[in-house]
Amino acid sequence: QVQLVESGGGLVQPGGSLRLSCAASGSIISMYAMGWYRQAPGKQRELVAAISSGGSTNYADFVKGRFTISRDNAKNTVYLQMNSLKPEDTAVYYCNPSLGLSYPAFGSWGQGTQVTVSS
Repeated sequence: QVQLVESGGGLVQPGGSLRLSCAASGSIISMYAMGWYRQAPGKQRELVAAISSGGSTNYADFVKGRFTISRDNAKNTVYLQMNSLKPEDTAVYYCNPSLGLSYPAFGSWGQGTQVTVSS
């Protein structure tokens, strides 16, 4: 069973930055597309950014120009660099694999990592 462990969240002021990490067991990160998702209180989980096995990326409009997704296959880790954070970015962030950039996530959801943007 694939395990995904998200980390790197925390409390940050508006305009600040955080770097999230998603560590996976096995070689799933090099085999599949990987996505970062988020869920704010009272809202549905939504896709934030995704990266294909070949390195192509896709971003939600609300993070374009601010967030960058990347992967390190040797470390079985996917990253999400978040800059210019806004209070509306506050959410629990999760990672999950998919068959491609246009496909839904198919893995089990981990614990996620809490990101809180507040002054």
